[in-house]
Amino acid sequence: MKTKTSSESSFKFVYAADLQPGTPRSFRYRAAWRENWLTARQQIIDAQPEFMVIGGDLTRDGFYHDFEFEEMKMSLDAMNIPWHVIPGNMDVGNKRSDIHGAIPSRDDSLLNISSERLSAFERFFGPSNWTFTHGNLRISGFCDMLLGSGLPEEKKLRKFLTDLALLPPVEHHFVLTHYALFIQDPEEADYDITVKEQYFDWYFTVNKADRKFLLDCFKKAGVTRVQTAHIHCRREVVYDNIVFDFAPSTTFGQYGDKWPDGDNTPGFYLFKINGKQVFKDFIPTAPLSSNEDAFGQGGHVTRDHIDYSESKAYLKKLFS
Repeated sequence: MKTKTSSESSFKFVYAADLQPGTPRSFRYRAAWRENWLTARQQIIDAQPEFMVIGGDLTRDGFYHDFEFEEMKMSLDAMNIPWHVIPGNMDVGNKRSDIHGAIPSRDDSLLNISSERLSAFERFFGPSNWTFTHGNLRISGFCDMLLGSGLPEEKKLRKFLTDLALLPPVEHHFVLTHYALFIQDPEEADYDITVKEQYFDWYFTVNKADRKFLLDCFKKAGVTRVQTAHIHCRREVVYDNIVFDFAPSTTFGQYGDKWPDGDNTPGFYLFKINGKQVFKDFIPTAPLSSNEDAFGQGGHVTRDHIDYSESKAYLKKLFS
């Protein structure tokens, strides 16, 4: 759904990420996450934004199931709010790795982003790389997992990012990525996937060479704010006159003890643009569900560990 062209200098919009409601039709399910998304969804509707943008992980297991894409698109369309979305790693696959990392339960080389899964996502949600203006704001989103992937789509993405500098300048330019560009510092070195203590820092961030490319593109394109997802922990960092918003998940938090200023309370951001001013409000998902209905393992699983027997038993009980 596309936003309307606006000449107004004052408006509001929602940024949300990591919705991941899941479905009992899958091989794993957390009822509380689905209920939390429905709570946040109604809060977004009640906020009456002019549009919303979503920073990836629309699904729990879209990587495996197209029906999760279908369900989420129906959920978004029924909100009657114009939306733009980028994919997350749970939708289309992780950033590329050719080796097995330090977490035994994950076969990282089999969880890479693929052209097939990206194409499936785009059939439901449109192009994964996009840019639009609303008043004095430009918002650009793209599939950052493609960087370093070697897939044919990576070349197109790099041209898209380079060409952002050719667009007419605006007062505010927001960018959406799924992965965080860094954990502690934009100048930090790469993390080692084979070292247990570094694994999740590797998993949550863009590699250094790709980070440098992105920062160069952002600077040339006049980017003022970068929204990142994936970590499910809220914080704000300013670097080289660009504000980096680490976003919360609408459904469940994690990494709350990673930074002194981190807050993993589920929720979303409500941005208000008033001329040259940008106001950001955090809206917590409330009340949070206490539903304990759940089955299946968390994290990332390989296809040979997927078992739908618990789903079948749960659905049978649910509808009996």
